[in-house]
Amino acid sequence: MGMLHDPVTGRRRKVHALIFTAAYSRHMFVWLSFSQTLGTVIGGCEAAWEFFGGVFKVIIPDNMSPVVAAADAVNPRFTAGWLDYAQHCGFATDAARVRSPRDKPRVERAVQYVRGNFFAGEDFAGLAAAQDAAGTWCQDTAGMRIHGTIQARPAEVFAASEAGLLLPQPGPYDVPVFAQAKVHRDFHVEVARSLYSAPKEYLGRRLDVRADSALVKLFYRGVLVKVHPRQEPGRRSTDPADLPAEKSTYAMRDVDSLVKAAQRTGENTGIYAQRLLDTDLPWTRMRQVYRLLGLVRRYGPGPVDTACGRALEVDVVSVTKIASMLEKATENTPVPLPSQPAAAGARFARDPAEYRSRTVQLTLIPGGGEG
Repeated sequence: MGMLHDPVTGRRRKVHALIFTAAYSRHMFVWLSFSQTLGTVIGGCEAAWEFFGGVFKVIIPDNMSPVVAAADAVNPRFTAGWLDYAQHCGFATDAARVRSPRDKPRVERAVQYVRGNFFAGEDFAGLAAAQDAAGTWCQDTAGMRIHGTIQARPAEVFAASEAGLLLPQPGPYDVPVFAQAKVHRDFHVEVARSLYSAPKEYLGRRLDVRADSALVKLFYRGVLVKVHPRQEPGRRSTDPADLPAEKSTYAMRDVDSLVKAAQRTGENTGIYAQRLLDTDLPWTRMRQVYRLLGLVRRYGPGPVDTACGRALEVDVVSVTKIASMLEKATENTPVPLPSQPAAAGARFARDPAEYRSRTVQLTLIPGGGEG
């Protein structure tokens, strides 16, 4: 491990070093990453095959979680993602025995050399710069030194004795996503925020999923049961053959049939369902209509139709509001109209009576003479 300067956050971050060492020459390659996920481990392997010009026949990893699911001295269990990648490349995996003083130190012996001769005193601008520097250091410094055990340059010994024993480099590997997904009542599983249909006989069961950029494969107890093209988040892929006839309307998102189902429970309920689905992507709002029909089953068609009518009077389209009205039994309460706010008094306003013309009464004084 080491520390690298992250140009995005401006902070120093811990970096993990994946070290690949040739068997006899001790010719090594170092790959740096900010995490130890399956994707970064595979990225390090791909960079190593490029550096060495081929694939090692046997990989001896430490018991890191992206590679080893359950460590065992005799029969370790590897992750599905690592086994898939190993099958793609053709190499075997011989994990270091857990708690074995003769295995783990040998695997990590090169870490001390890398840390003391590559990381020491260096400050890299970022991960990409550190990876480039590591490749140059492996080739020019670590590879051209006189190794203490073999008393020769590792790069020269590797080129003469080991390069020809490597497996050929495979084609590009599309790193997949491995997961488990349950087949729900609509006969679909959710993978990376997309929906895919599964055969009806697997309803309620958990399937193993392998999803790359092109295909989504569903497995049950190791047997492939369905293949779909990969969909973008929010989309779905449905095979009508996976669905029983009585469930086709639900699973195929038949908007018109859903609106008719709401109309059969009440006129206002049908109008409300139409308002809910009045969007460019109506299938994204269908769960709300299903919830509205669930309220009909719970409270009865009459109260729900009344509540929908009250909500339509004030143009409120929200199933949550309908559920609140039914829960509080306020669907029959008249909706109060908003009152007009009182106008604030103007600064120079006057009483209209002040502008009325007054009638002046003249009084005649008798006996007044001319003066």
